[in-house]
Amino acid sequence: MVNPQITTLAIVLGSMQLSKKIPFDDPNVLLGVRALYVLSNLIIFGLYYYIGMQIKKKKDLTTLKYLEPAPAGSGEDAKLVTTTNMEYDNQQLQAAYKSQAMAIAMLMFMHVYMKYTNPLLIQSIIPVKSMFESNLAKVHIFGKPAAGELKRPWKAAGGFMGMGQGEIKTDKASIEAAERAGRGGAKEE
Repeated sequence: MVNPQITTLAIVLGSMQLSKKIPFDDPNVLLGVRALYVLSNLIIFGLYYYIGMQIKKKKDLTTLKYLEPAPAGSGEDAKLVTTTNMEYDNQQLQAAYKSQAMAIAMLMFMHVYMKYTNPLLIQSIIPVKSMFESNLAKVHIFGKPAAGELKRPWKAAGGFMGMGQGEIKTDKASIEAAERAGRGGAKEE
C-alpha cells in the first residue's frame, strides 16, 4: 500500500502545478473552483453525518480504558480515561468536525481577505482524501473491523516531525497502576 503522506505530497505538488495553468482571473473559472470547494466540503460534512448515524446505529457500549498522555511539557501525569467505544468515536467525530470548520475558516480568510485563489483547488482535494483515510471512515464507512491498527484508542496523527504528545497506553499494567494511583478513572460524560 502506498504511504498516504506520499500521495498527499504528490497531490499537493500536482495541484500546485495545475493551479498555475488555471486562469483564476476569469470569473467563470473562479466561480467553478469555488463551487468545487463548497461541494468537497458538503461531501465531507455529509459523510461525517453518515458516520455519526452509523455510530448511533451500532451503539457499541464496550468499555474502553486508556491512559491519555499529558500535554507535552506540562509535567503532569497521564490521565486515565474510561469511556465506551461509542463515546470515543463520537469524540473523534466532533474533533473531525471542528478541524474541518477551522480549515474552512482559515481558507476563507486567505481567499476573501488576502485574495489567494490557488489554495481553493488544493483544499478541494486533500481534505476529502484525508477523510476517506481516517480511522472513522475505515471503521464506519468501509466496515473494517476495529482490530490491529484500527483498535481503539487510535494513535493520534504525528505533529511537526512526529513530535507532540506521548503515546496512548492501553496495557493492563499501566491502567491498573493509574487506577491505584487515583489518576482519573471517572467515566467521561
